[in-house]
Amino acid sequence: MRIRALAIRIINQFLRDKRTLALLFLAPLLILSLMKLVFDGQAVSPVIGTVHLPAALTVKFGQLGAEVISFDTDAAAQAAIQAGDLDGVLQFGGDGPQLMLEGSDPSINRAILLLVQNALQTNGEGMAPAIAYLHGGPDMAAFDSFGPILIGFFSFFFVFLLAGVSFLRERTSGTLERLLATPIRRSEIVIGYLAGFGIFTLLQASLIAWYSVDVLGLYMAGNIGYMLMINLLLSLTALTLGTLLSSFASSEFQIIQFIPIVIVPQAFFSGLFNLDAMNPWLQKLSMLMPLYYGADAMQGIMIRGEGWRDFQADVYVLAGFSLLFALLNVLALKKHRRM
Repeated sequence: MRIRALAIRIINQFLRDKRTLALLFLAPLLILSLMKLVFDGQAVSPVIGTVHLPAALTVKFGQLGAEVISFDTDAAAQAAIQAGDLDGVLQFGGDGPQLMLEGSDPSINRAILLLVQNALQTNGEGMAPAIAYLHGGPDMAAFDSFGPILIGFFSFFFVFLLAGVSFLRERTSGTLERLLATPIRRSEIVIGYLAGFGIFTLLQASLIAWYSVDVLGLYMAGNIGYMLMINLLLSLTALTLGTLLSSFASSEFQIIQFIPIVIVPQAFFSGLFNLDAMNPWLQKLSMLMPLYYGADAMQGIMIRGEGWRDFQADVYVLAGFSLLFALLNVLALKKHRRM
């Protein structure tokens, strides 16, 4: 009888908590559907620029599944690969074939090398191409490629989680209500909390940047100060988003429930998986993900050595996300007190 009463109480608790029921039954279906869309997209072919390539080789590359773009001059091809429009450039000169790889993705580098090798062998070209790298190099590992994305992801995830739980405790302990009973403004409360949490966010961003480069030895071609700035902006976005969503939770468990809805999609659209392989309409969803912009800037700085002009758009978008979430935080406090 006691076991039955306990079981009935647990069942009733679940039935009253519609959010938990949705997490239990609908969240797995949502994530599985999203994974199918991500992994069951279109095929991705390496884009190779060519200069003075024999017509027979151009046909052979097409048969092997590569997308070939012909250029009249080496300068035009080099400009295209510098802009990120090409994965590699193959040209024939007096010294034989020469292959320039964009270099930021080791898996694409290997695919192009295999394609070029097969095309030259089957077309009777016995000479191996001279290989050069625009970014990275032959020793660049896969972790060097997606490591910058992981730095941004873990910074975003842990700051989001800790900020949400900490702000929730301020509410459940009554601290926030006591603050709201004073003449302090809602905007001052939000700024104060963000400043307090922000100190630890800055320390976390600095620690991650140092550990990733100096201890783990991640490839670093750019300015570590820029890397720290992007990581800090990404953490600030997670901080404002976590405190905002905590306004709609009544327990730590409900904060955890936001992870499948908020954090998991960020991982799918951050660049850990090839966005070009997704359906075009699905790729547009990445524009709504703060982590997409943070990961793009981090990869550009660490792998391609980009400067301010190259990633400033990502900075403005992340700052815009942070400002938007902070303003929504102010509005969310209205349900606690009328001003």
